[in-house]
Amino acid sequence: MREPELNPSPSPGDAVHATTCYMCACRCGIKVWTLDGRIRYIQGNPDHPVNRGVLCAKGSAGIMQHYSPARLTRPLLRTGERGKGEFKEIEWDEAMRIATSWLAPLRANNPDALAFFTGRDQSQALTGWWAQQFGTVNYAAHGGFCSVNMAAGGLYTLGGSFWEFGEPDWDHTQYLMLWGVAEDHDSNPIKLGLGKLKARGAKIVAVNPVRTGYGAIADEWIGIRPGTDGLFAFALIHELLRSDRIDLDYLVRYANAHWLVVRNPGGADDGLFARDADGKALCWDRERGAVDAQSIDIAPVVVGEYALPDGRTAVPVFQLLAERYLDPQYSPDAVSERCGVPATTIRRIARELAAAAFDSKLSLPIRWTDSWGREHDEMVGRPVSMHAMRGISAHSNGFHTCRALHVLQLLLGAVDAPGSFRFQPPFPKPLPPPNRPGKKRRDDGGLDAAPLGFVHGPEDLVVDEDGQPRRIDHAYSWAYPLAAHGMMHTMIRNAWAGDPYRIDTLLMFMANMSWNSAMNTAETMHWLTDKFEDGEYRIPHIIYSDAYASEMVAYADLVLPDTTYLERHDAISLLDRPISDADGASDAIRHPIFDPATQPTDDGRARDVRGFQSVLLDLGARLRLPGMIEVDGTPKYRDYADYIVRHERAPGVGLLAGWRGEDGSLEGKGAPNPNQLQRYIEHGGFWHTPVPDSARYYKMANRDYLQWAHRLGFIGSDQPIVMQLYSETLQKFRLAAHGHGALQPPDEHRTRVATYFDPMPIWYEPFEHDETSRETYPLSAITQRPMYMYHAWGSQNAWLRQIQARNALYVHPSTGAKYGLADGDWVDVDSHHGTITVQARFAGNMQPDTVWTWNAIGKRRSAWRLAKDAPEGTKGFLLNHLISDVTPKGEYANADPVTGQAAWFDLRVRIRKSETTGESEPQFPPLAFREADERPLRYGAASRNREHPGKTEPNKKTP
Repeated sequence: MREPELNPSPSPGDAVHATTCYMCACRCGIKVWTLDGRIRYIQGNPDHPVNRGVLCAKGSAGIMQHYSPARLTRPLLRTGERGKGEFKEIEWDEAMRIATSWLAPLRANNPDALAFFTGRDQSQALTGWWAQQFGTVNYAAHGGFCSVNMAAGGLYTLGGSFWEFGEPDWDHTQYLMLWGVAEDHDSNPIKLGLGKLKARGAKIVAVNPVRTGYGAIADEWIGIRPGTDGLFAFALIHELLRSDRIDLDYLVRYANAHWLVVRNPGGADDGLFARDADGKALCWDRERGAVDAQSIDIAPVVVGEYALPDGRTAVPVFQLLAERYLDPQYSPDAVSERCGVPATTIRRIARELAAAAFDSKLSLPIRWTDSWGREHDEMVGRPVSMHAMRGISAHSNGFHTCRALHVLQLLLGAVDAPGSFRFQPPFPKPLPPPNRPGKKRRDDGGLDAAPLGFVHGPEDLVVDEDGQPRRIDHAYSWAYPLAAHGMMHTMIRNAWAGDPYRIDTLLMFMANMSWNSAMNTAETMHWLTDKFEDGEYRIPHIIYSDAYASEMVAYADLVLPDTTYLERHDAISLLDRPISDADGASDAIRHPIFDPATQPTDDGRARDVRGFQSVLLDLGARLRLPGMIEVDGTPKYRDYADYIVRHERAPGVGLLAGWRGEDGSLEGKGAPNPNQLQRYIEHGGFWHTPVPDSARYYKMANRDYLQWAHRLGFIGSDQPIVMQLYSETLQKFRLAAHGHGALQPPDEHRTRVATYFDPMPIWYEPFEHDETSRETYPLSAITQRPMYMYHAWGSQNAWLRQIQARNALYVHPSTGAKYGLADGDWVDVDSHHGTITVQARFAGNMQPDTVWTWNAIGKRRSAWRLAKDAPEGTKGFLLNHLISDVTPKGEYANADPVTGQAAWFDLRVRIRKSETTGESEPQFPPLAFREADERPLRYGAASRNREHPGKTEPNKKTP
């Protein structure tokens, strides 16, 4: 008998291409195997520093993203009423002529009449620069409704932050606290790290109203009530102070615990740092009195009250901190009921944190030199790590909650010490970062700086002479002063209302603002389609770019079809959202593996699409924007790939740090290298350089790190970065609200600024959680993103839809019984803003006073070219329909008052059994997109048929 011929190691394809995934914010390295010009397989790249070969469901399903039936194929011009989805196809030349004809008059007469807002684009280093050259202040990215108060809270306190700017010390931490962490961001690195912790028995504590994903494998779950994380953190701080389990040496060496703060109630200097004639902050030395706080030969005090040489009174920052947080209002007994966490648990967690930090005696035998030239034989560890995400940021008190977590870390000495939270290059940055928002125009019409930046004081606000907002989203105004990422979620209402003025054109990229990125969804759709009495739209022109037929496409007048992520160049830049790890700096590229015109579609026609970044540069050249044309008027950049290589933000600093210099021998800084992209491709699509061993901890005051980072162009100076327990920036705003200084808030904002711009973290009820709201709407309602989905992208993906194609409202069984519900009942869910009807399911993995669901599963019918009866459109739903874009009183945006961060998770609801069953409400008319092909969408059959001739599968779509 003849044995069959078997190939135990078949090749996945005939070619392999290393590039970067685009299925979430991880930006993992992938290898794309192709066969006959089609994708055969996507695997993780084991050499890539982000994911080390690990790949999740989303990354693997990139195949179906690339071949999605929802892909746009040609430029579109609206023919019917806005919002219907009725278009005609046009050629690119016509599309670009139309866009140029709308934008050119604005550039010549009033650049602010263009509002340019981008979603999850991962190319803000280009889009922000383009907006600056156009001259509009009205630019922002998605961060304002995602994580801006998290970023600002960290950057104004530590010089870095949670999210993608730092990470736990996975190799040494013994105690990890996850605060509000869902599974959609940075998931593969976190999974790798959690695996290390579980393998060696480190403790993981998850603080979250819902126990899913990472929380499910945690050693302890703290089912906290939404919006009370800050109170819990303050109670931990209270216990650490009360028991004297803090690292005072660390606080003096690396933070401003000893800096003197002027006490002059009612005075213009009250709450500011005492400084010498050169502007240096002072501390009180036990022997010499007031001296430079950053001297090394001092013995500073941290408590007491002292008379300065000029007669003023001052106290150290630590004195103010102790006075505040030792107050009984922050004791575990005082906060327990409000947080839903037993006082005994709070006390135990505080003891465990202190024991892990101080009793472990962790020390690494690594010699290092601090910024003042002192040599150290070891790096003393504090093996307590923390990580936080949207569960913290999506509340109106999120900025101060985030700062509270950072104060907790600092008291333990657990920032960039071995075992603790660690900075990832190019962080830490000076506090606050030096780049301020642009607001004036140069002679060539461009802004004097990028539209987004960091405010240092009232003088940096983007307001007019009367103190009123100059930006359409009201970012950097007295209402939301530290809005470092802008406020995309307020822009459409304000544009519709003409507040503070009317815009002419709204240009958006990958921002599904009419659906799952909208607070107040139905009203947003109305604002996009509303007209004046003369029949003209209140927002005259909307240009939208996306790769897929999302809900937002239907509201565009002109649609510019983008490529998939496997058909274009991208730069994952250190100037944007870095992918570094704590031990090394990294950046990466994507490069075209396919020509879009060669990729199959369900109608058999070639796609005529272009990468948005290249389109933007083409548009800039047509508009003759500075920096985008040569002296003779010809385009300066051929396309985005050319821009990536040749553009310099500063001499020697470009989008990519690897293989710089004409011969590619430099890194960080150097002249453009014409072969740079090819070098990246040859090296797996990424560049990585290790932080020197002696520089990997204490980066804020490590001489070797600061000199290394300065040499690579990450920071402008190698001077130490002092972390701020007490923020003088915030105090400057409070003083202005109290009537001091040349720039003061309008009267209607004085109380707000004075209340929320406290220089030390505070806690207050989220704006929708006042006593009246809690009585009327007794339940909190939140969303989480599943690990296998990412925003709206995942739930149009044929493979990921097989995991989940509809969502339910999850209710704790005891809560269900209280309201007379059975598992599977349909319920009406009311908020102060509206009502939805959805199906409820019982789940015990949640805090009983909370209901929750998966986000972005629900779709508008016919969007994303799903079948007309797809469960996403008939049974899926969004909580967005219940979330108002303004506070219940209607005075301000439903947002954090410091940063303008959208307060998605402040939502309060009540539930009752519904008389309606079988279909979610509200429903909206289906969009007039081309109908989906009802045949099953399968992948790879053609490849299998090639391997096994004679096999066919009729009536199957096989991309």
